[in-house]
Order: sequence, then C-alpha cells, then structure tokens
Amino acid sequence: MRTAFYISDGTAITAEVFGHALLSLFPTEFKHVTIPFVETEQQAKEVLEQIKVSFDESGERPLVFFTMVNLDIKNIISRSIGINYNFLDQFVAPLEKVIGVPSKPMPHRTHSIHEKTYDIRIEAVNYALANDDGSNLKDYHEADIILVGVSRSGKTPTSLYLALQYGIKAANYPFTEDDMGDVLKMPNVLRGFKKKLFGLTIDANRLHQIRSERRANSRYASMQQCRMELREVENLYRKEKIPFLNSTKFSIEEISAKILATTGLERRKY
Repeated sequence: MRTAFYISDGTAITAEVFGHALLSLFPTEFKHVTIPFVETEQQAKEVLEQIKVSFDESGERPLVFFTMVNLDIKNIISRSIGINYNFLDQFVAPLEKVIGVPSKPMPHRTHSIHEKTYDIRIEAVNYALANDDGSNLKDYHEADIILVGVSRSGKTPTSLYLALQYGIKAANYPFTEDDMGDVLKMPNVLRGFKKKLFGLTIDANRLHQIRSERRANSRYASMQQCRMELREVENLYRKEKIPFLNSTKFSIEEISAKILATTGLERRKY
C-alpha cells in the first residue's frame, strides 16, 4: 500500500485537507501519515529517513504533501525520495503577480490563537456546549441558528462543527416523545425564534440502528417509535415551512456546508 505523508512546520491541517481532497478522487487505499511542527533541520532530516523507510518497505514511492514556510526546511523535504507536492509553491507566486504584493510567510499564522477568528470560534463552541439538547432555553436570542430534530439525528455534532469550524453560535433542541402527544406542534419556546430554526431528519432504518447501539431492545429504539417520530417532525417542518435536511448519507462537514448554503449564514472563519 502506498503511503501519503502530510508534513508541515505548522499544524499540517492545510496539507491534510489538500492532500485528502486530492486522494479522495482515486478509488484506492492509502496509508496516511501526518507529521506536524517540523521546525528544525534535524527534524526535517528525520522525516526524510521516515519517508525512505516507507519506500524501502513498500517498494512504492510515497506521496509527500507539504506546506513549509521555512525555506531551509522546505529545501530539505523537497529532496525526499517520495513524489513531492509543495502546495504553497504552486499558488503563492501566481498570486503575488495577480495581487501585486509580495507574500510574507509566517509560521503558525493559519491555525493559531493569533488568527482573528480564534476568540469568535471558542465563544461559539462554549455557546454550543451550553445550549446543547435543549438544556438552556434562555439564550436562544443569541443563536445564529437553532437545529431541531428527533434524538440522534445529528444535531449535537453538527452544532459543534458549525461553532468550531465557522464560529457560528448553534443551539439545538430535541423533539422528544413528550413533545409528540397526539400531533407534534411547535413548542412555545421555539415559536419566537422560527426564522432561526433548521430541521434535521434521518432515515428510520438508520435511526433504529443508532438508537439500538445506545439502548438496545427499548421502545426508544424500536422501529415503530423511530418511524412515528420522524413522520411527526417531517410533517411539522412542512407545516411550519422550516427548512430541513435528511442527514442519513452526509458527513458532518457536508451537513454543515448544506446548512450554510441554505440559510446564507455568514462564515466567521477568516
């Protein structure tokens, strides 16, 4: 199996994102190795040796995706026996010509506490944690969005991803069996925030599987209960004209991106 290395003198997040995006286009398996904070020449030489060992063991030249600010370290990594892709070099020089301003690379600028949105994202994460699962109803006026749906439809992880990745204050409210009654109606606590609501739903079979892992052989996990709850919430979404998304076949990243595209919420990422 061919190895893909993601190397940086910072967090290596950029190299990972670019590299994974490229490799996802190919229907083959790779061994992934991430090496962040390569900040000295000695560390760079040790990375070269690790890449060589991988080549010796597999017989295939590793793919080496890297982003380096330090020129000396970049030159060392560029000499690896792998097939080397320096993402920054591919784009910086053309951008300098277009923008008309020389770049000023600085270590750790992209993912650090010094970036402008760091405090915004941390505040949003704290908000998501404090307003998870309907646990705090008094701060909904601060929410950028309120995710609603049945239990285990993906509200909590989506709320946290929106907060951490985009700095969006996302609360979430679960529709429980107590809310259902004969017919599910809009809870009074949500009625004043209708424009902030976004619904999640999920296929009944998938919900049954997830709930069974949590509480096997319970009424909560039964197929009948799952179908009933999903039917009620989807009817409510349509009646109240709440935008909603079926999360069954999407990752958290995809769910979040679709929510942003639908609602037009501003990303606080840069």
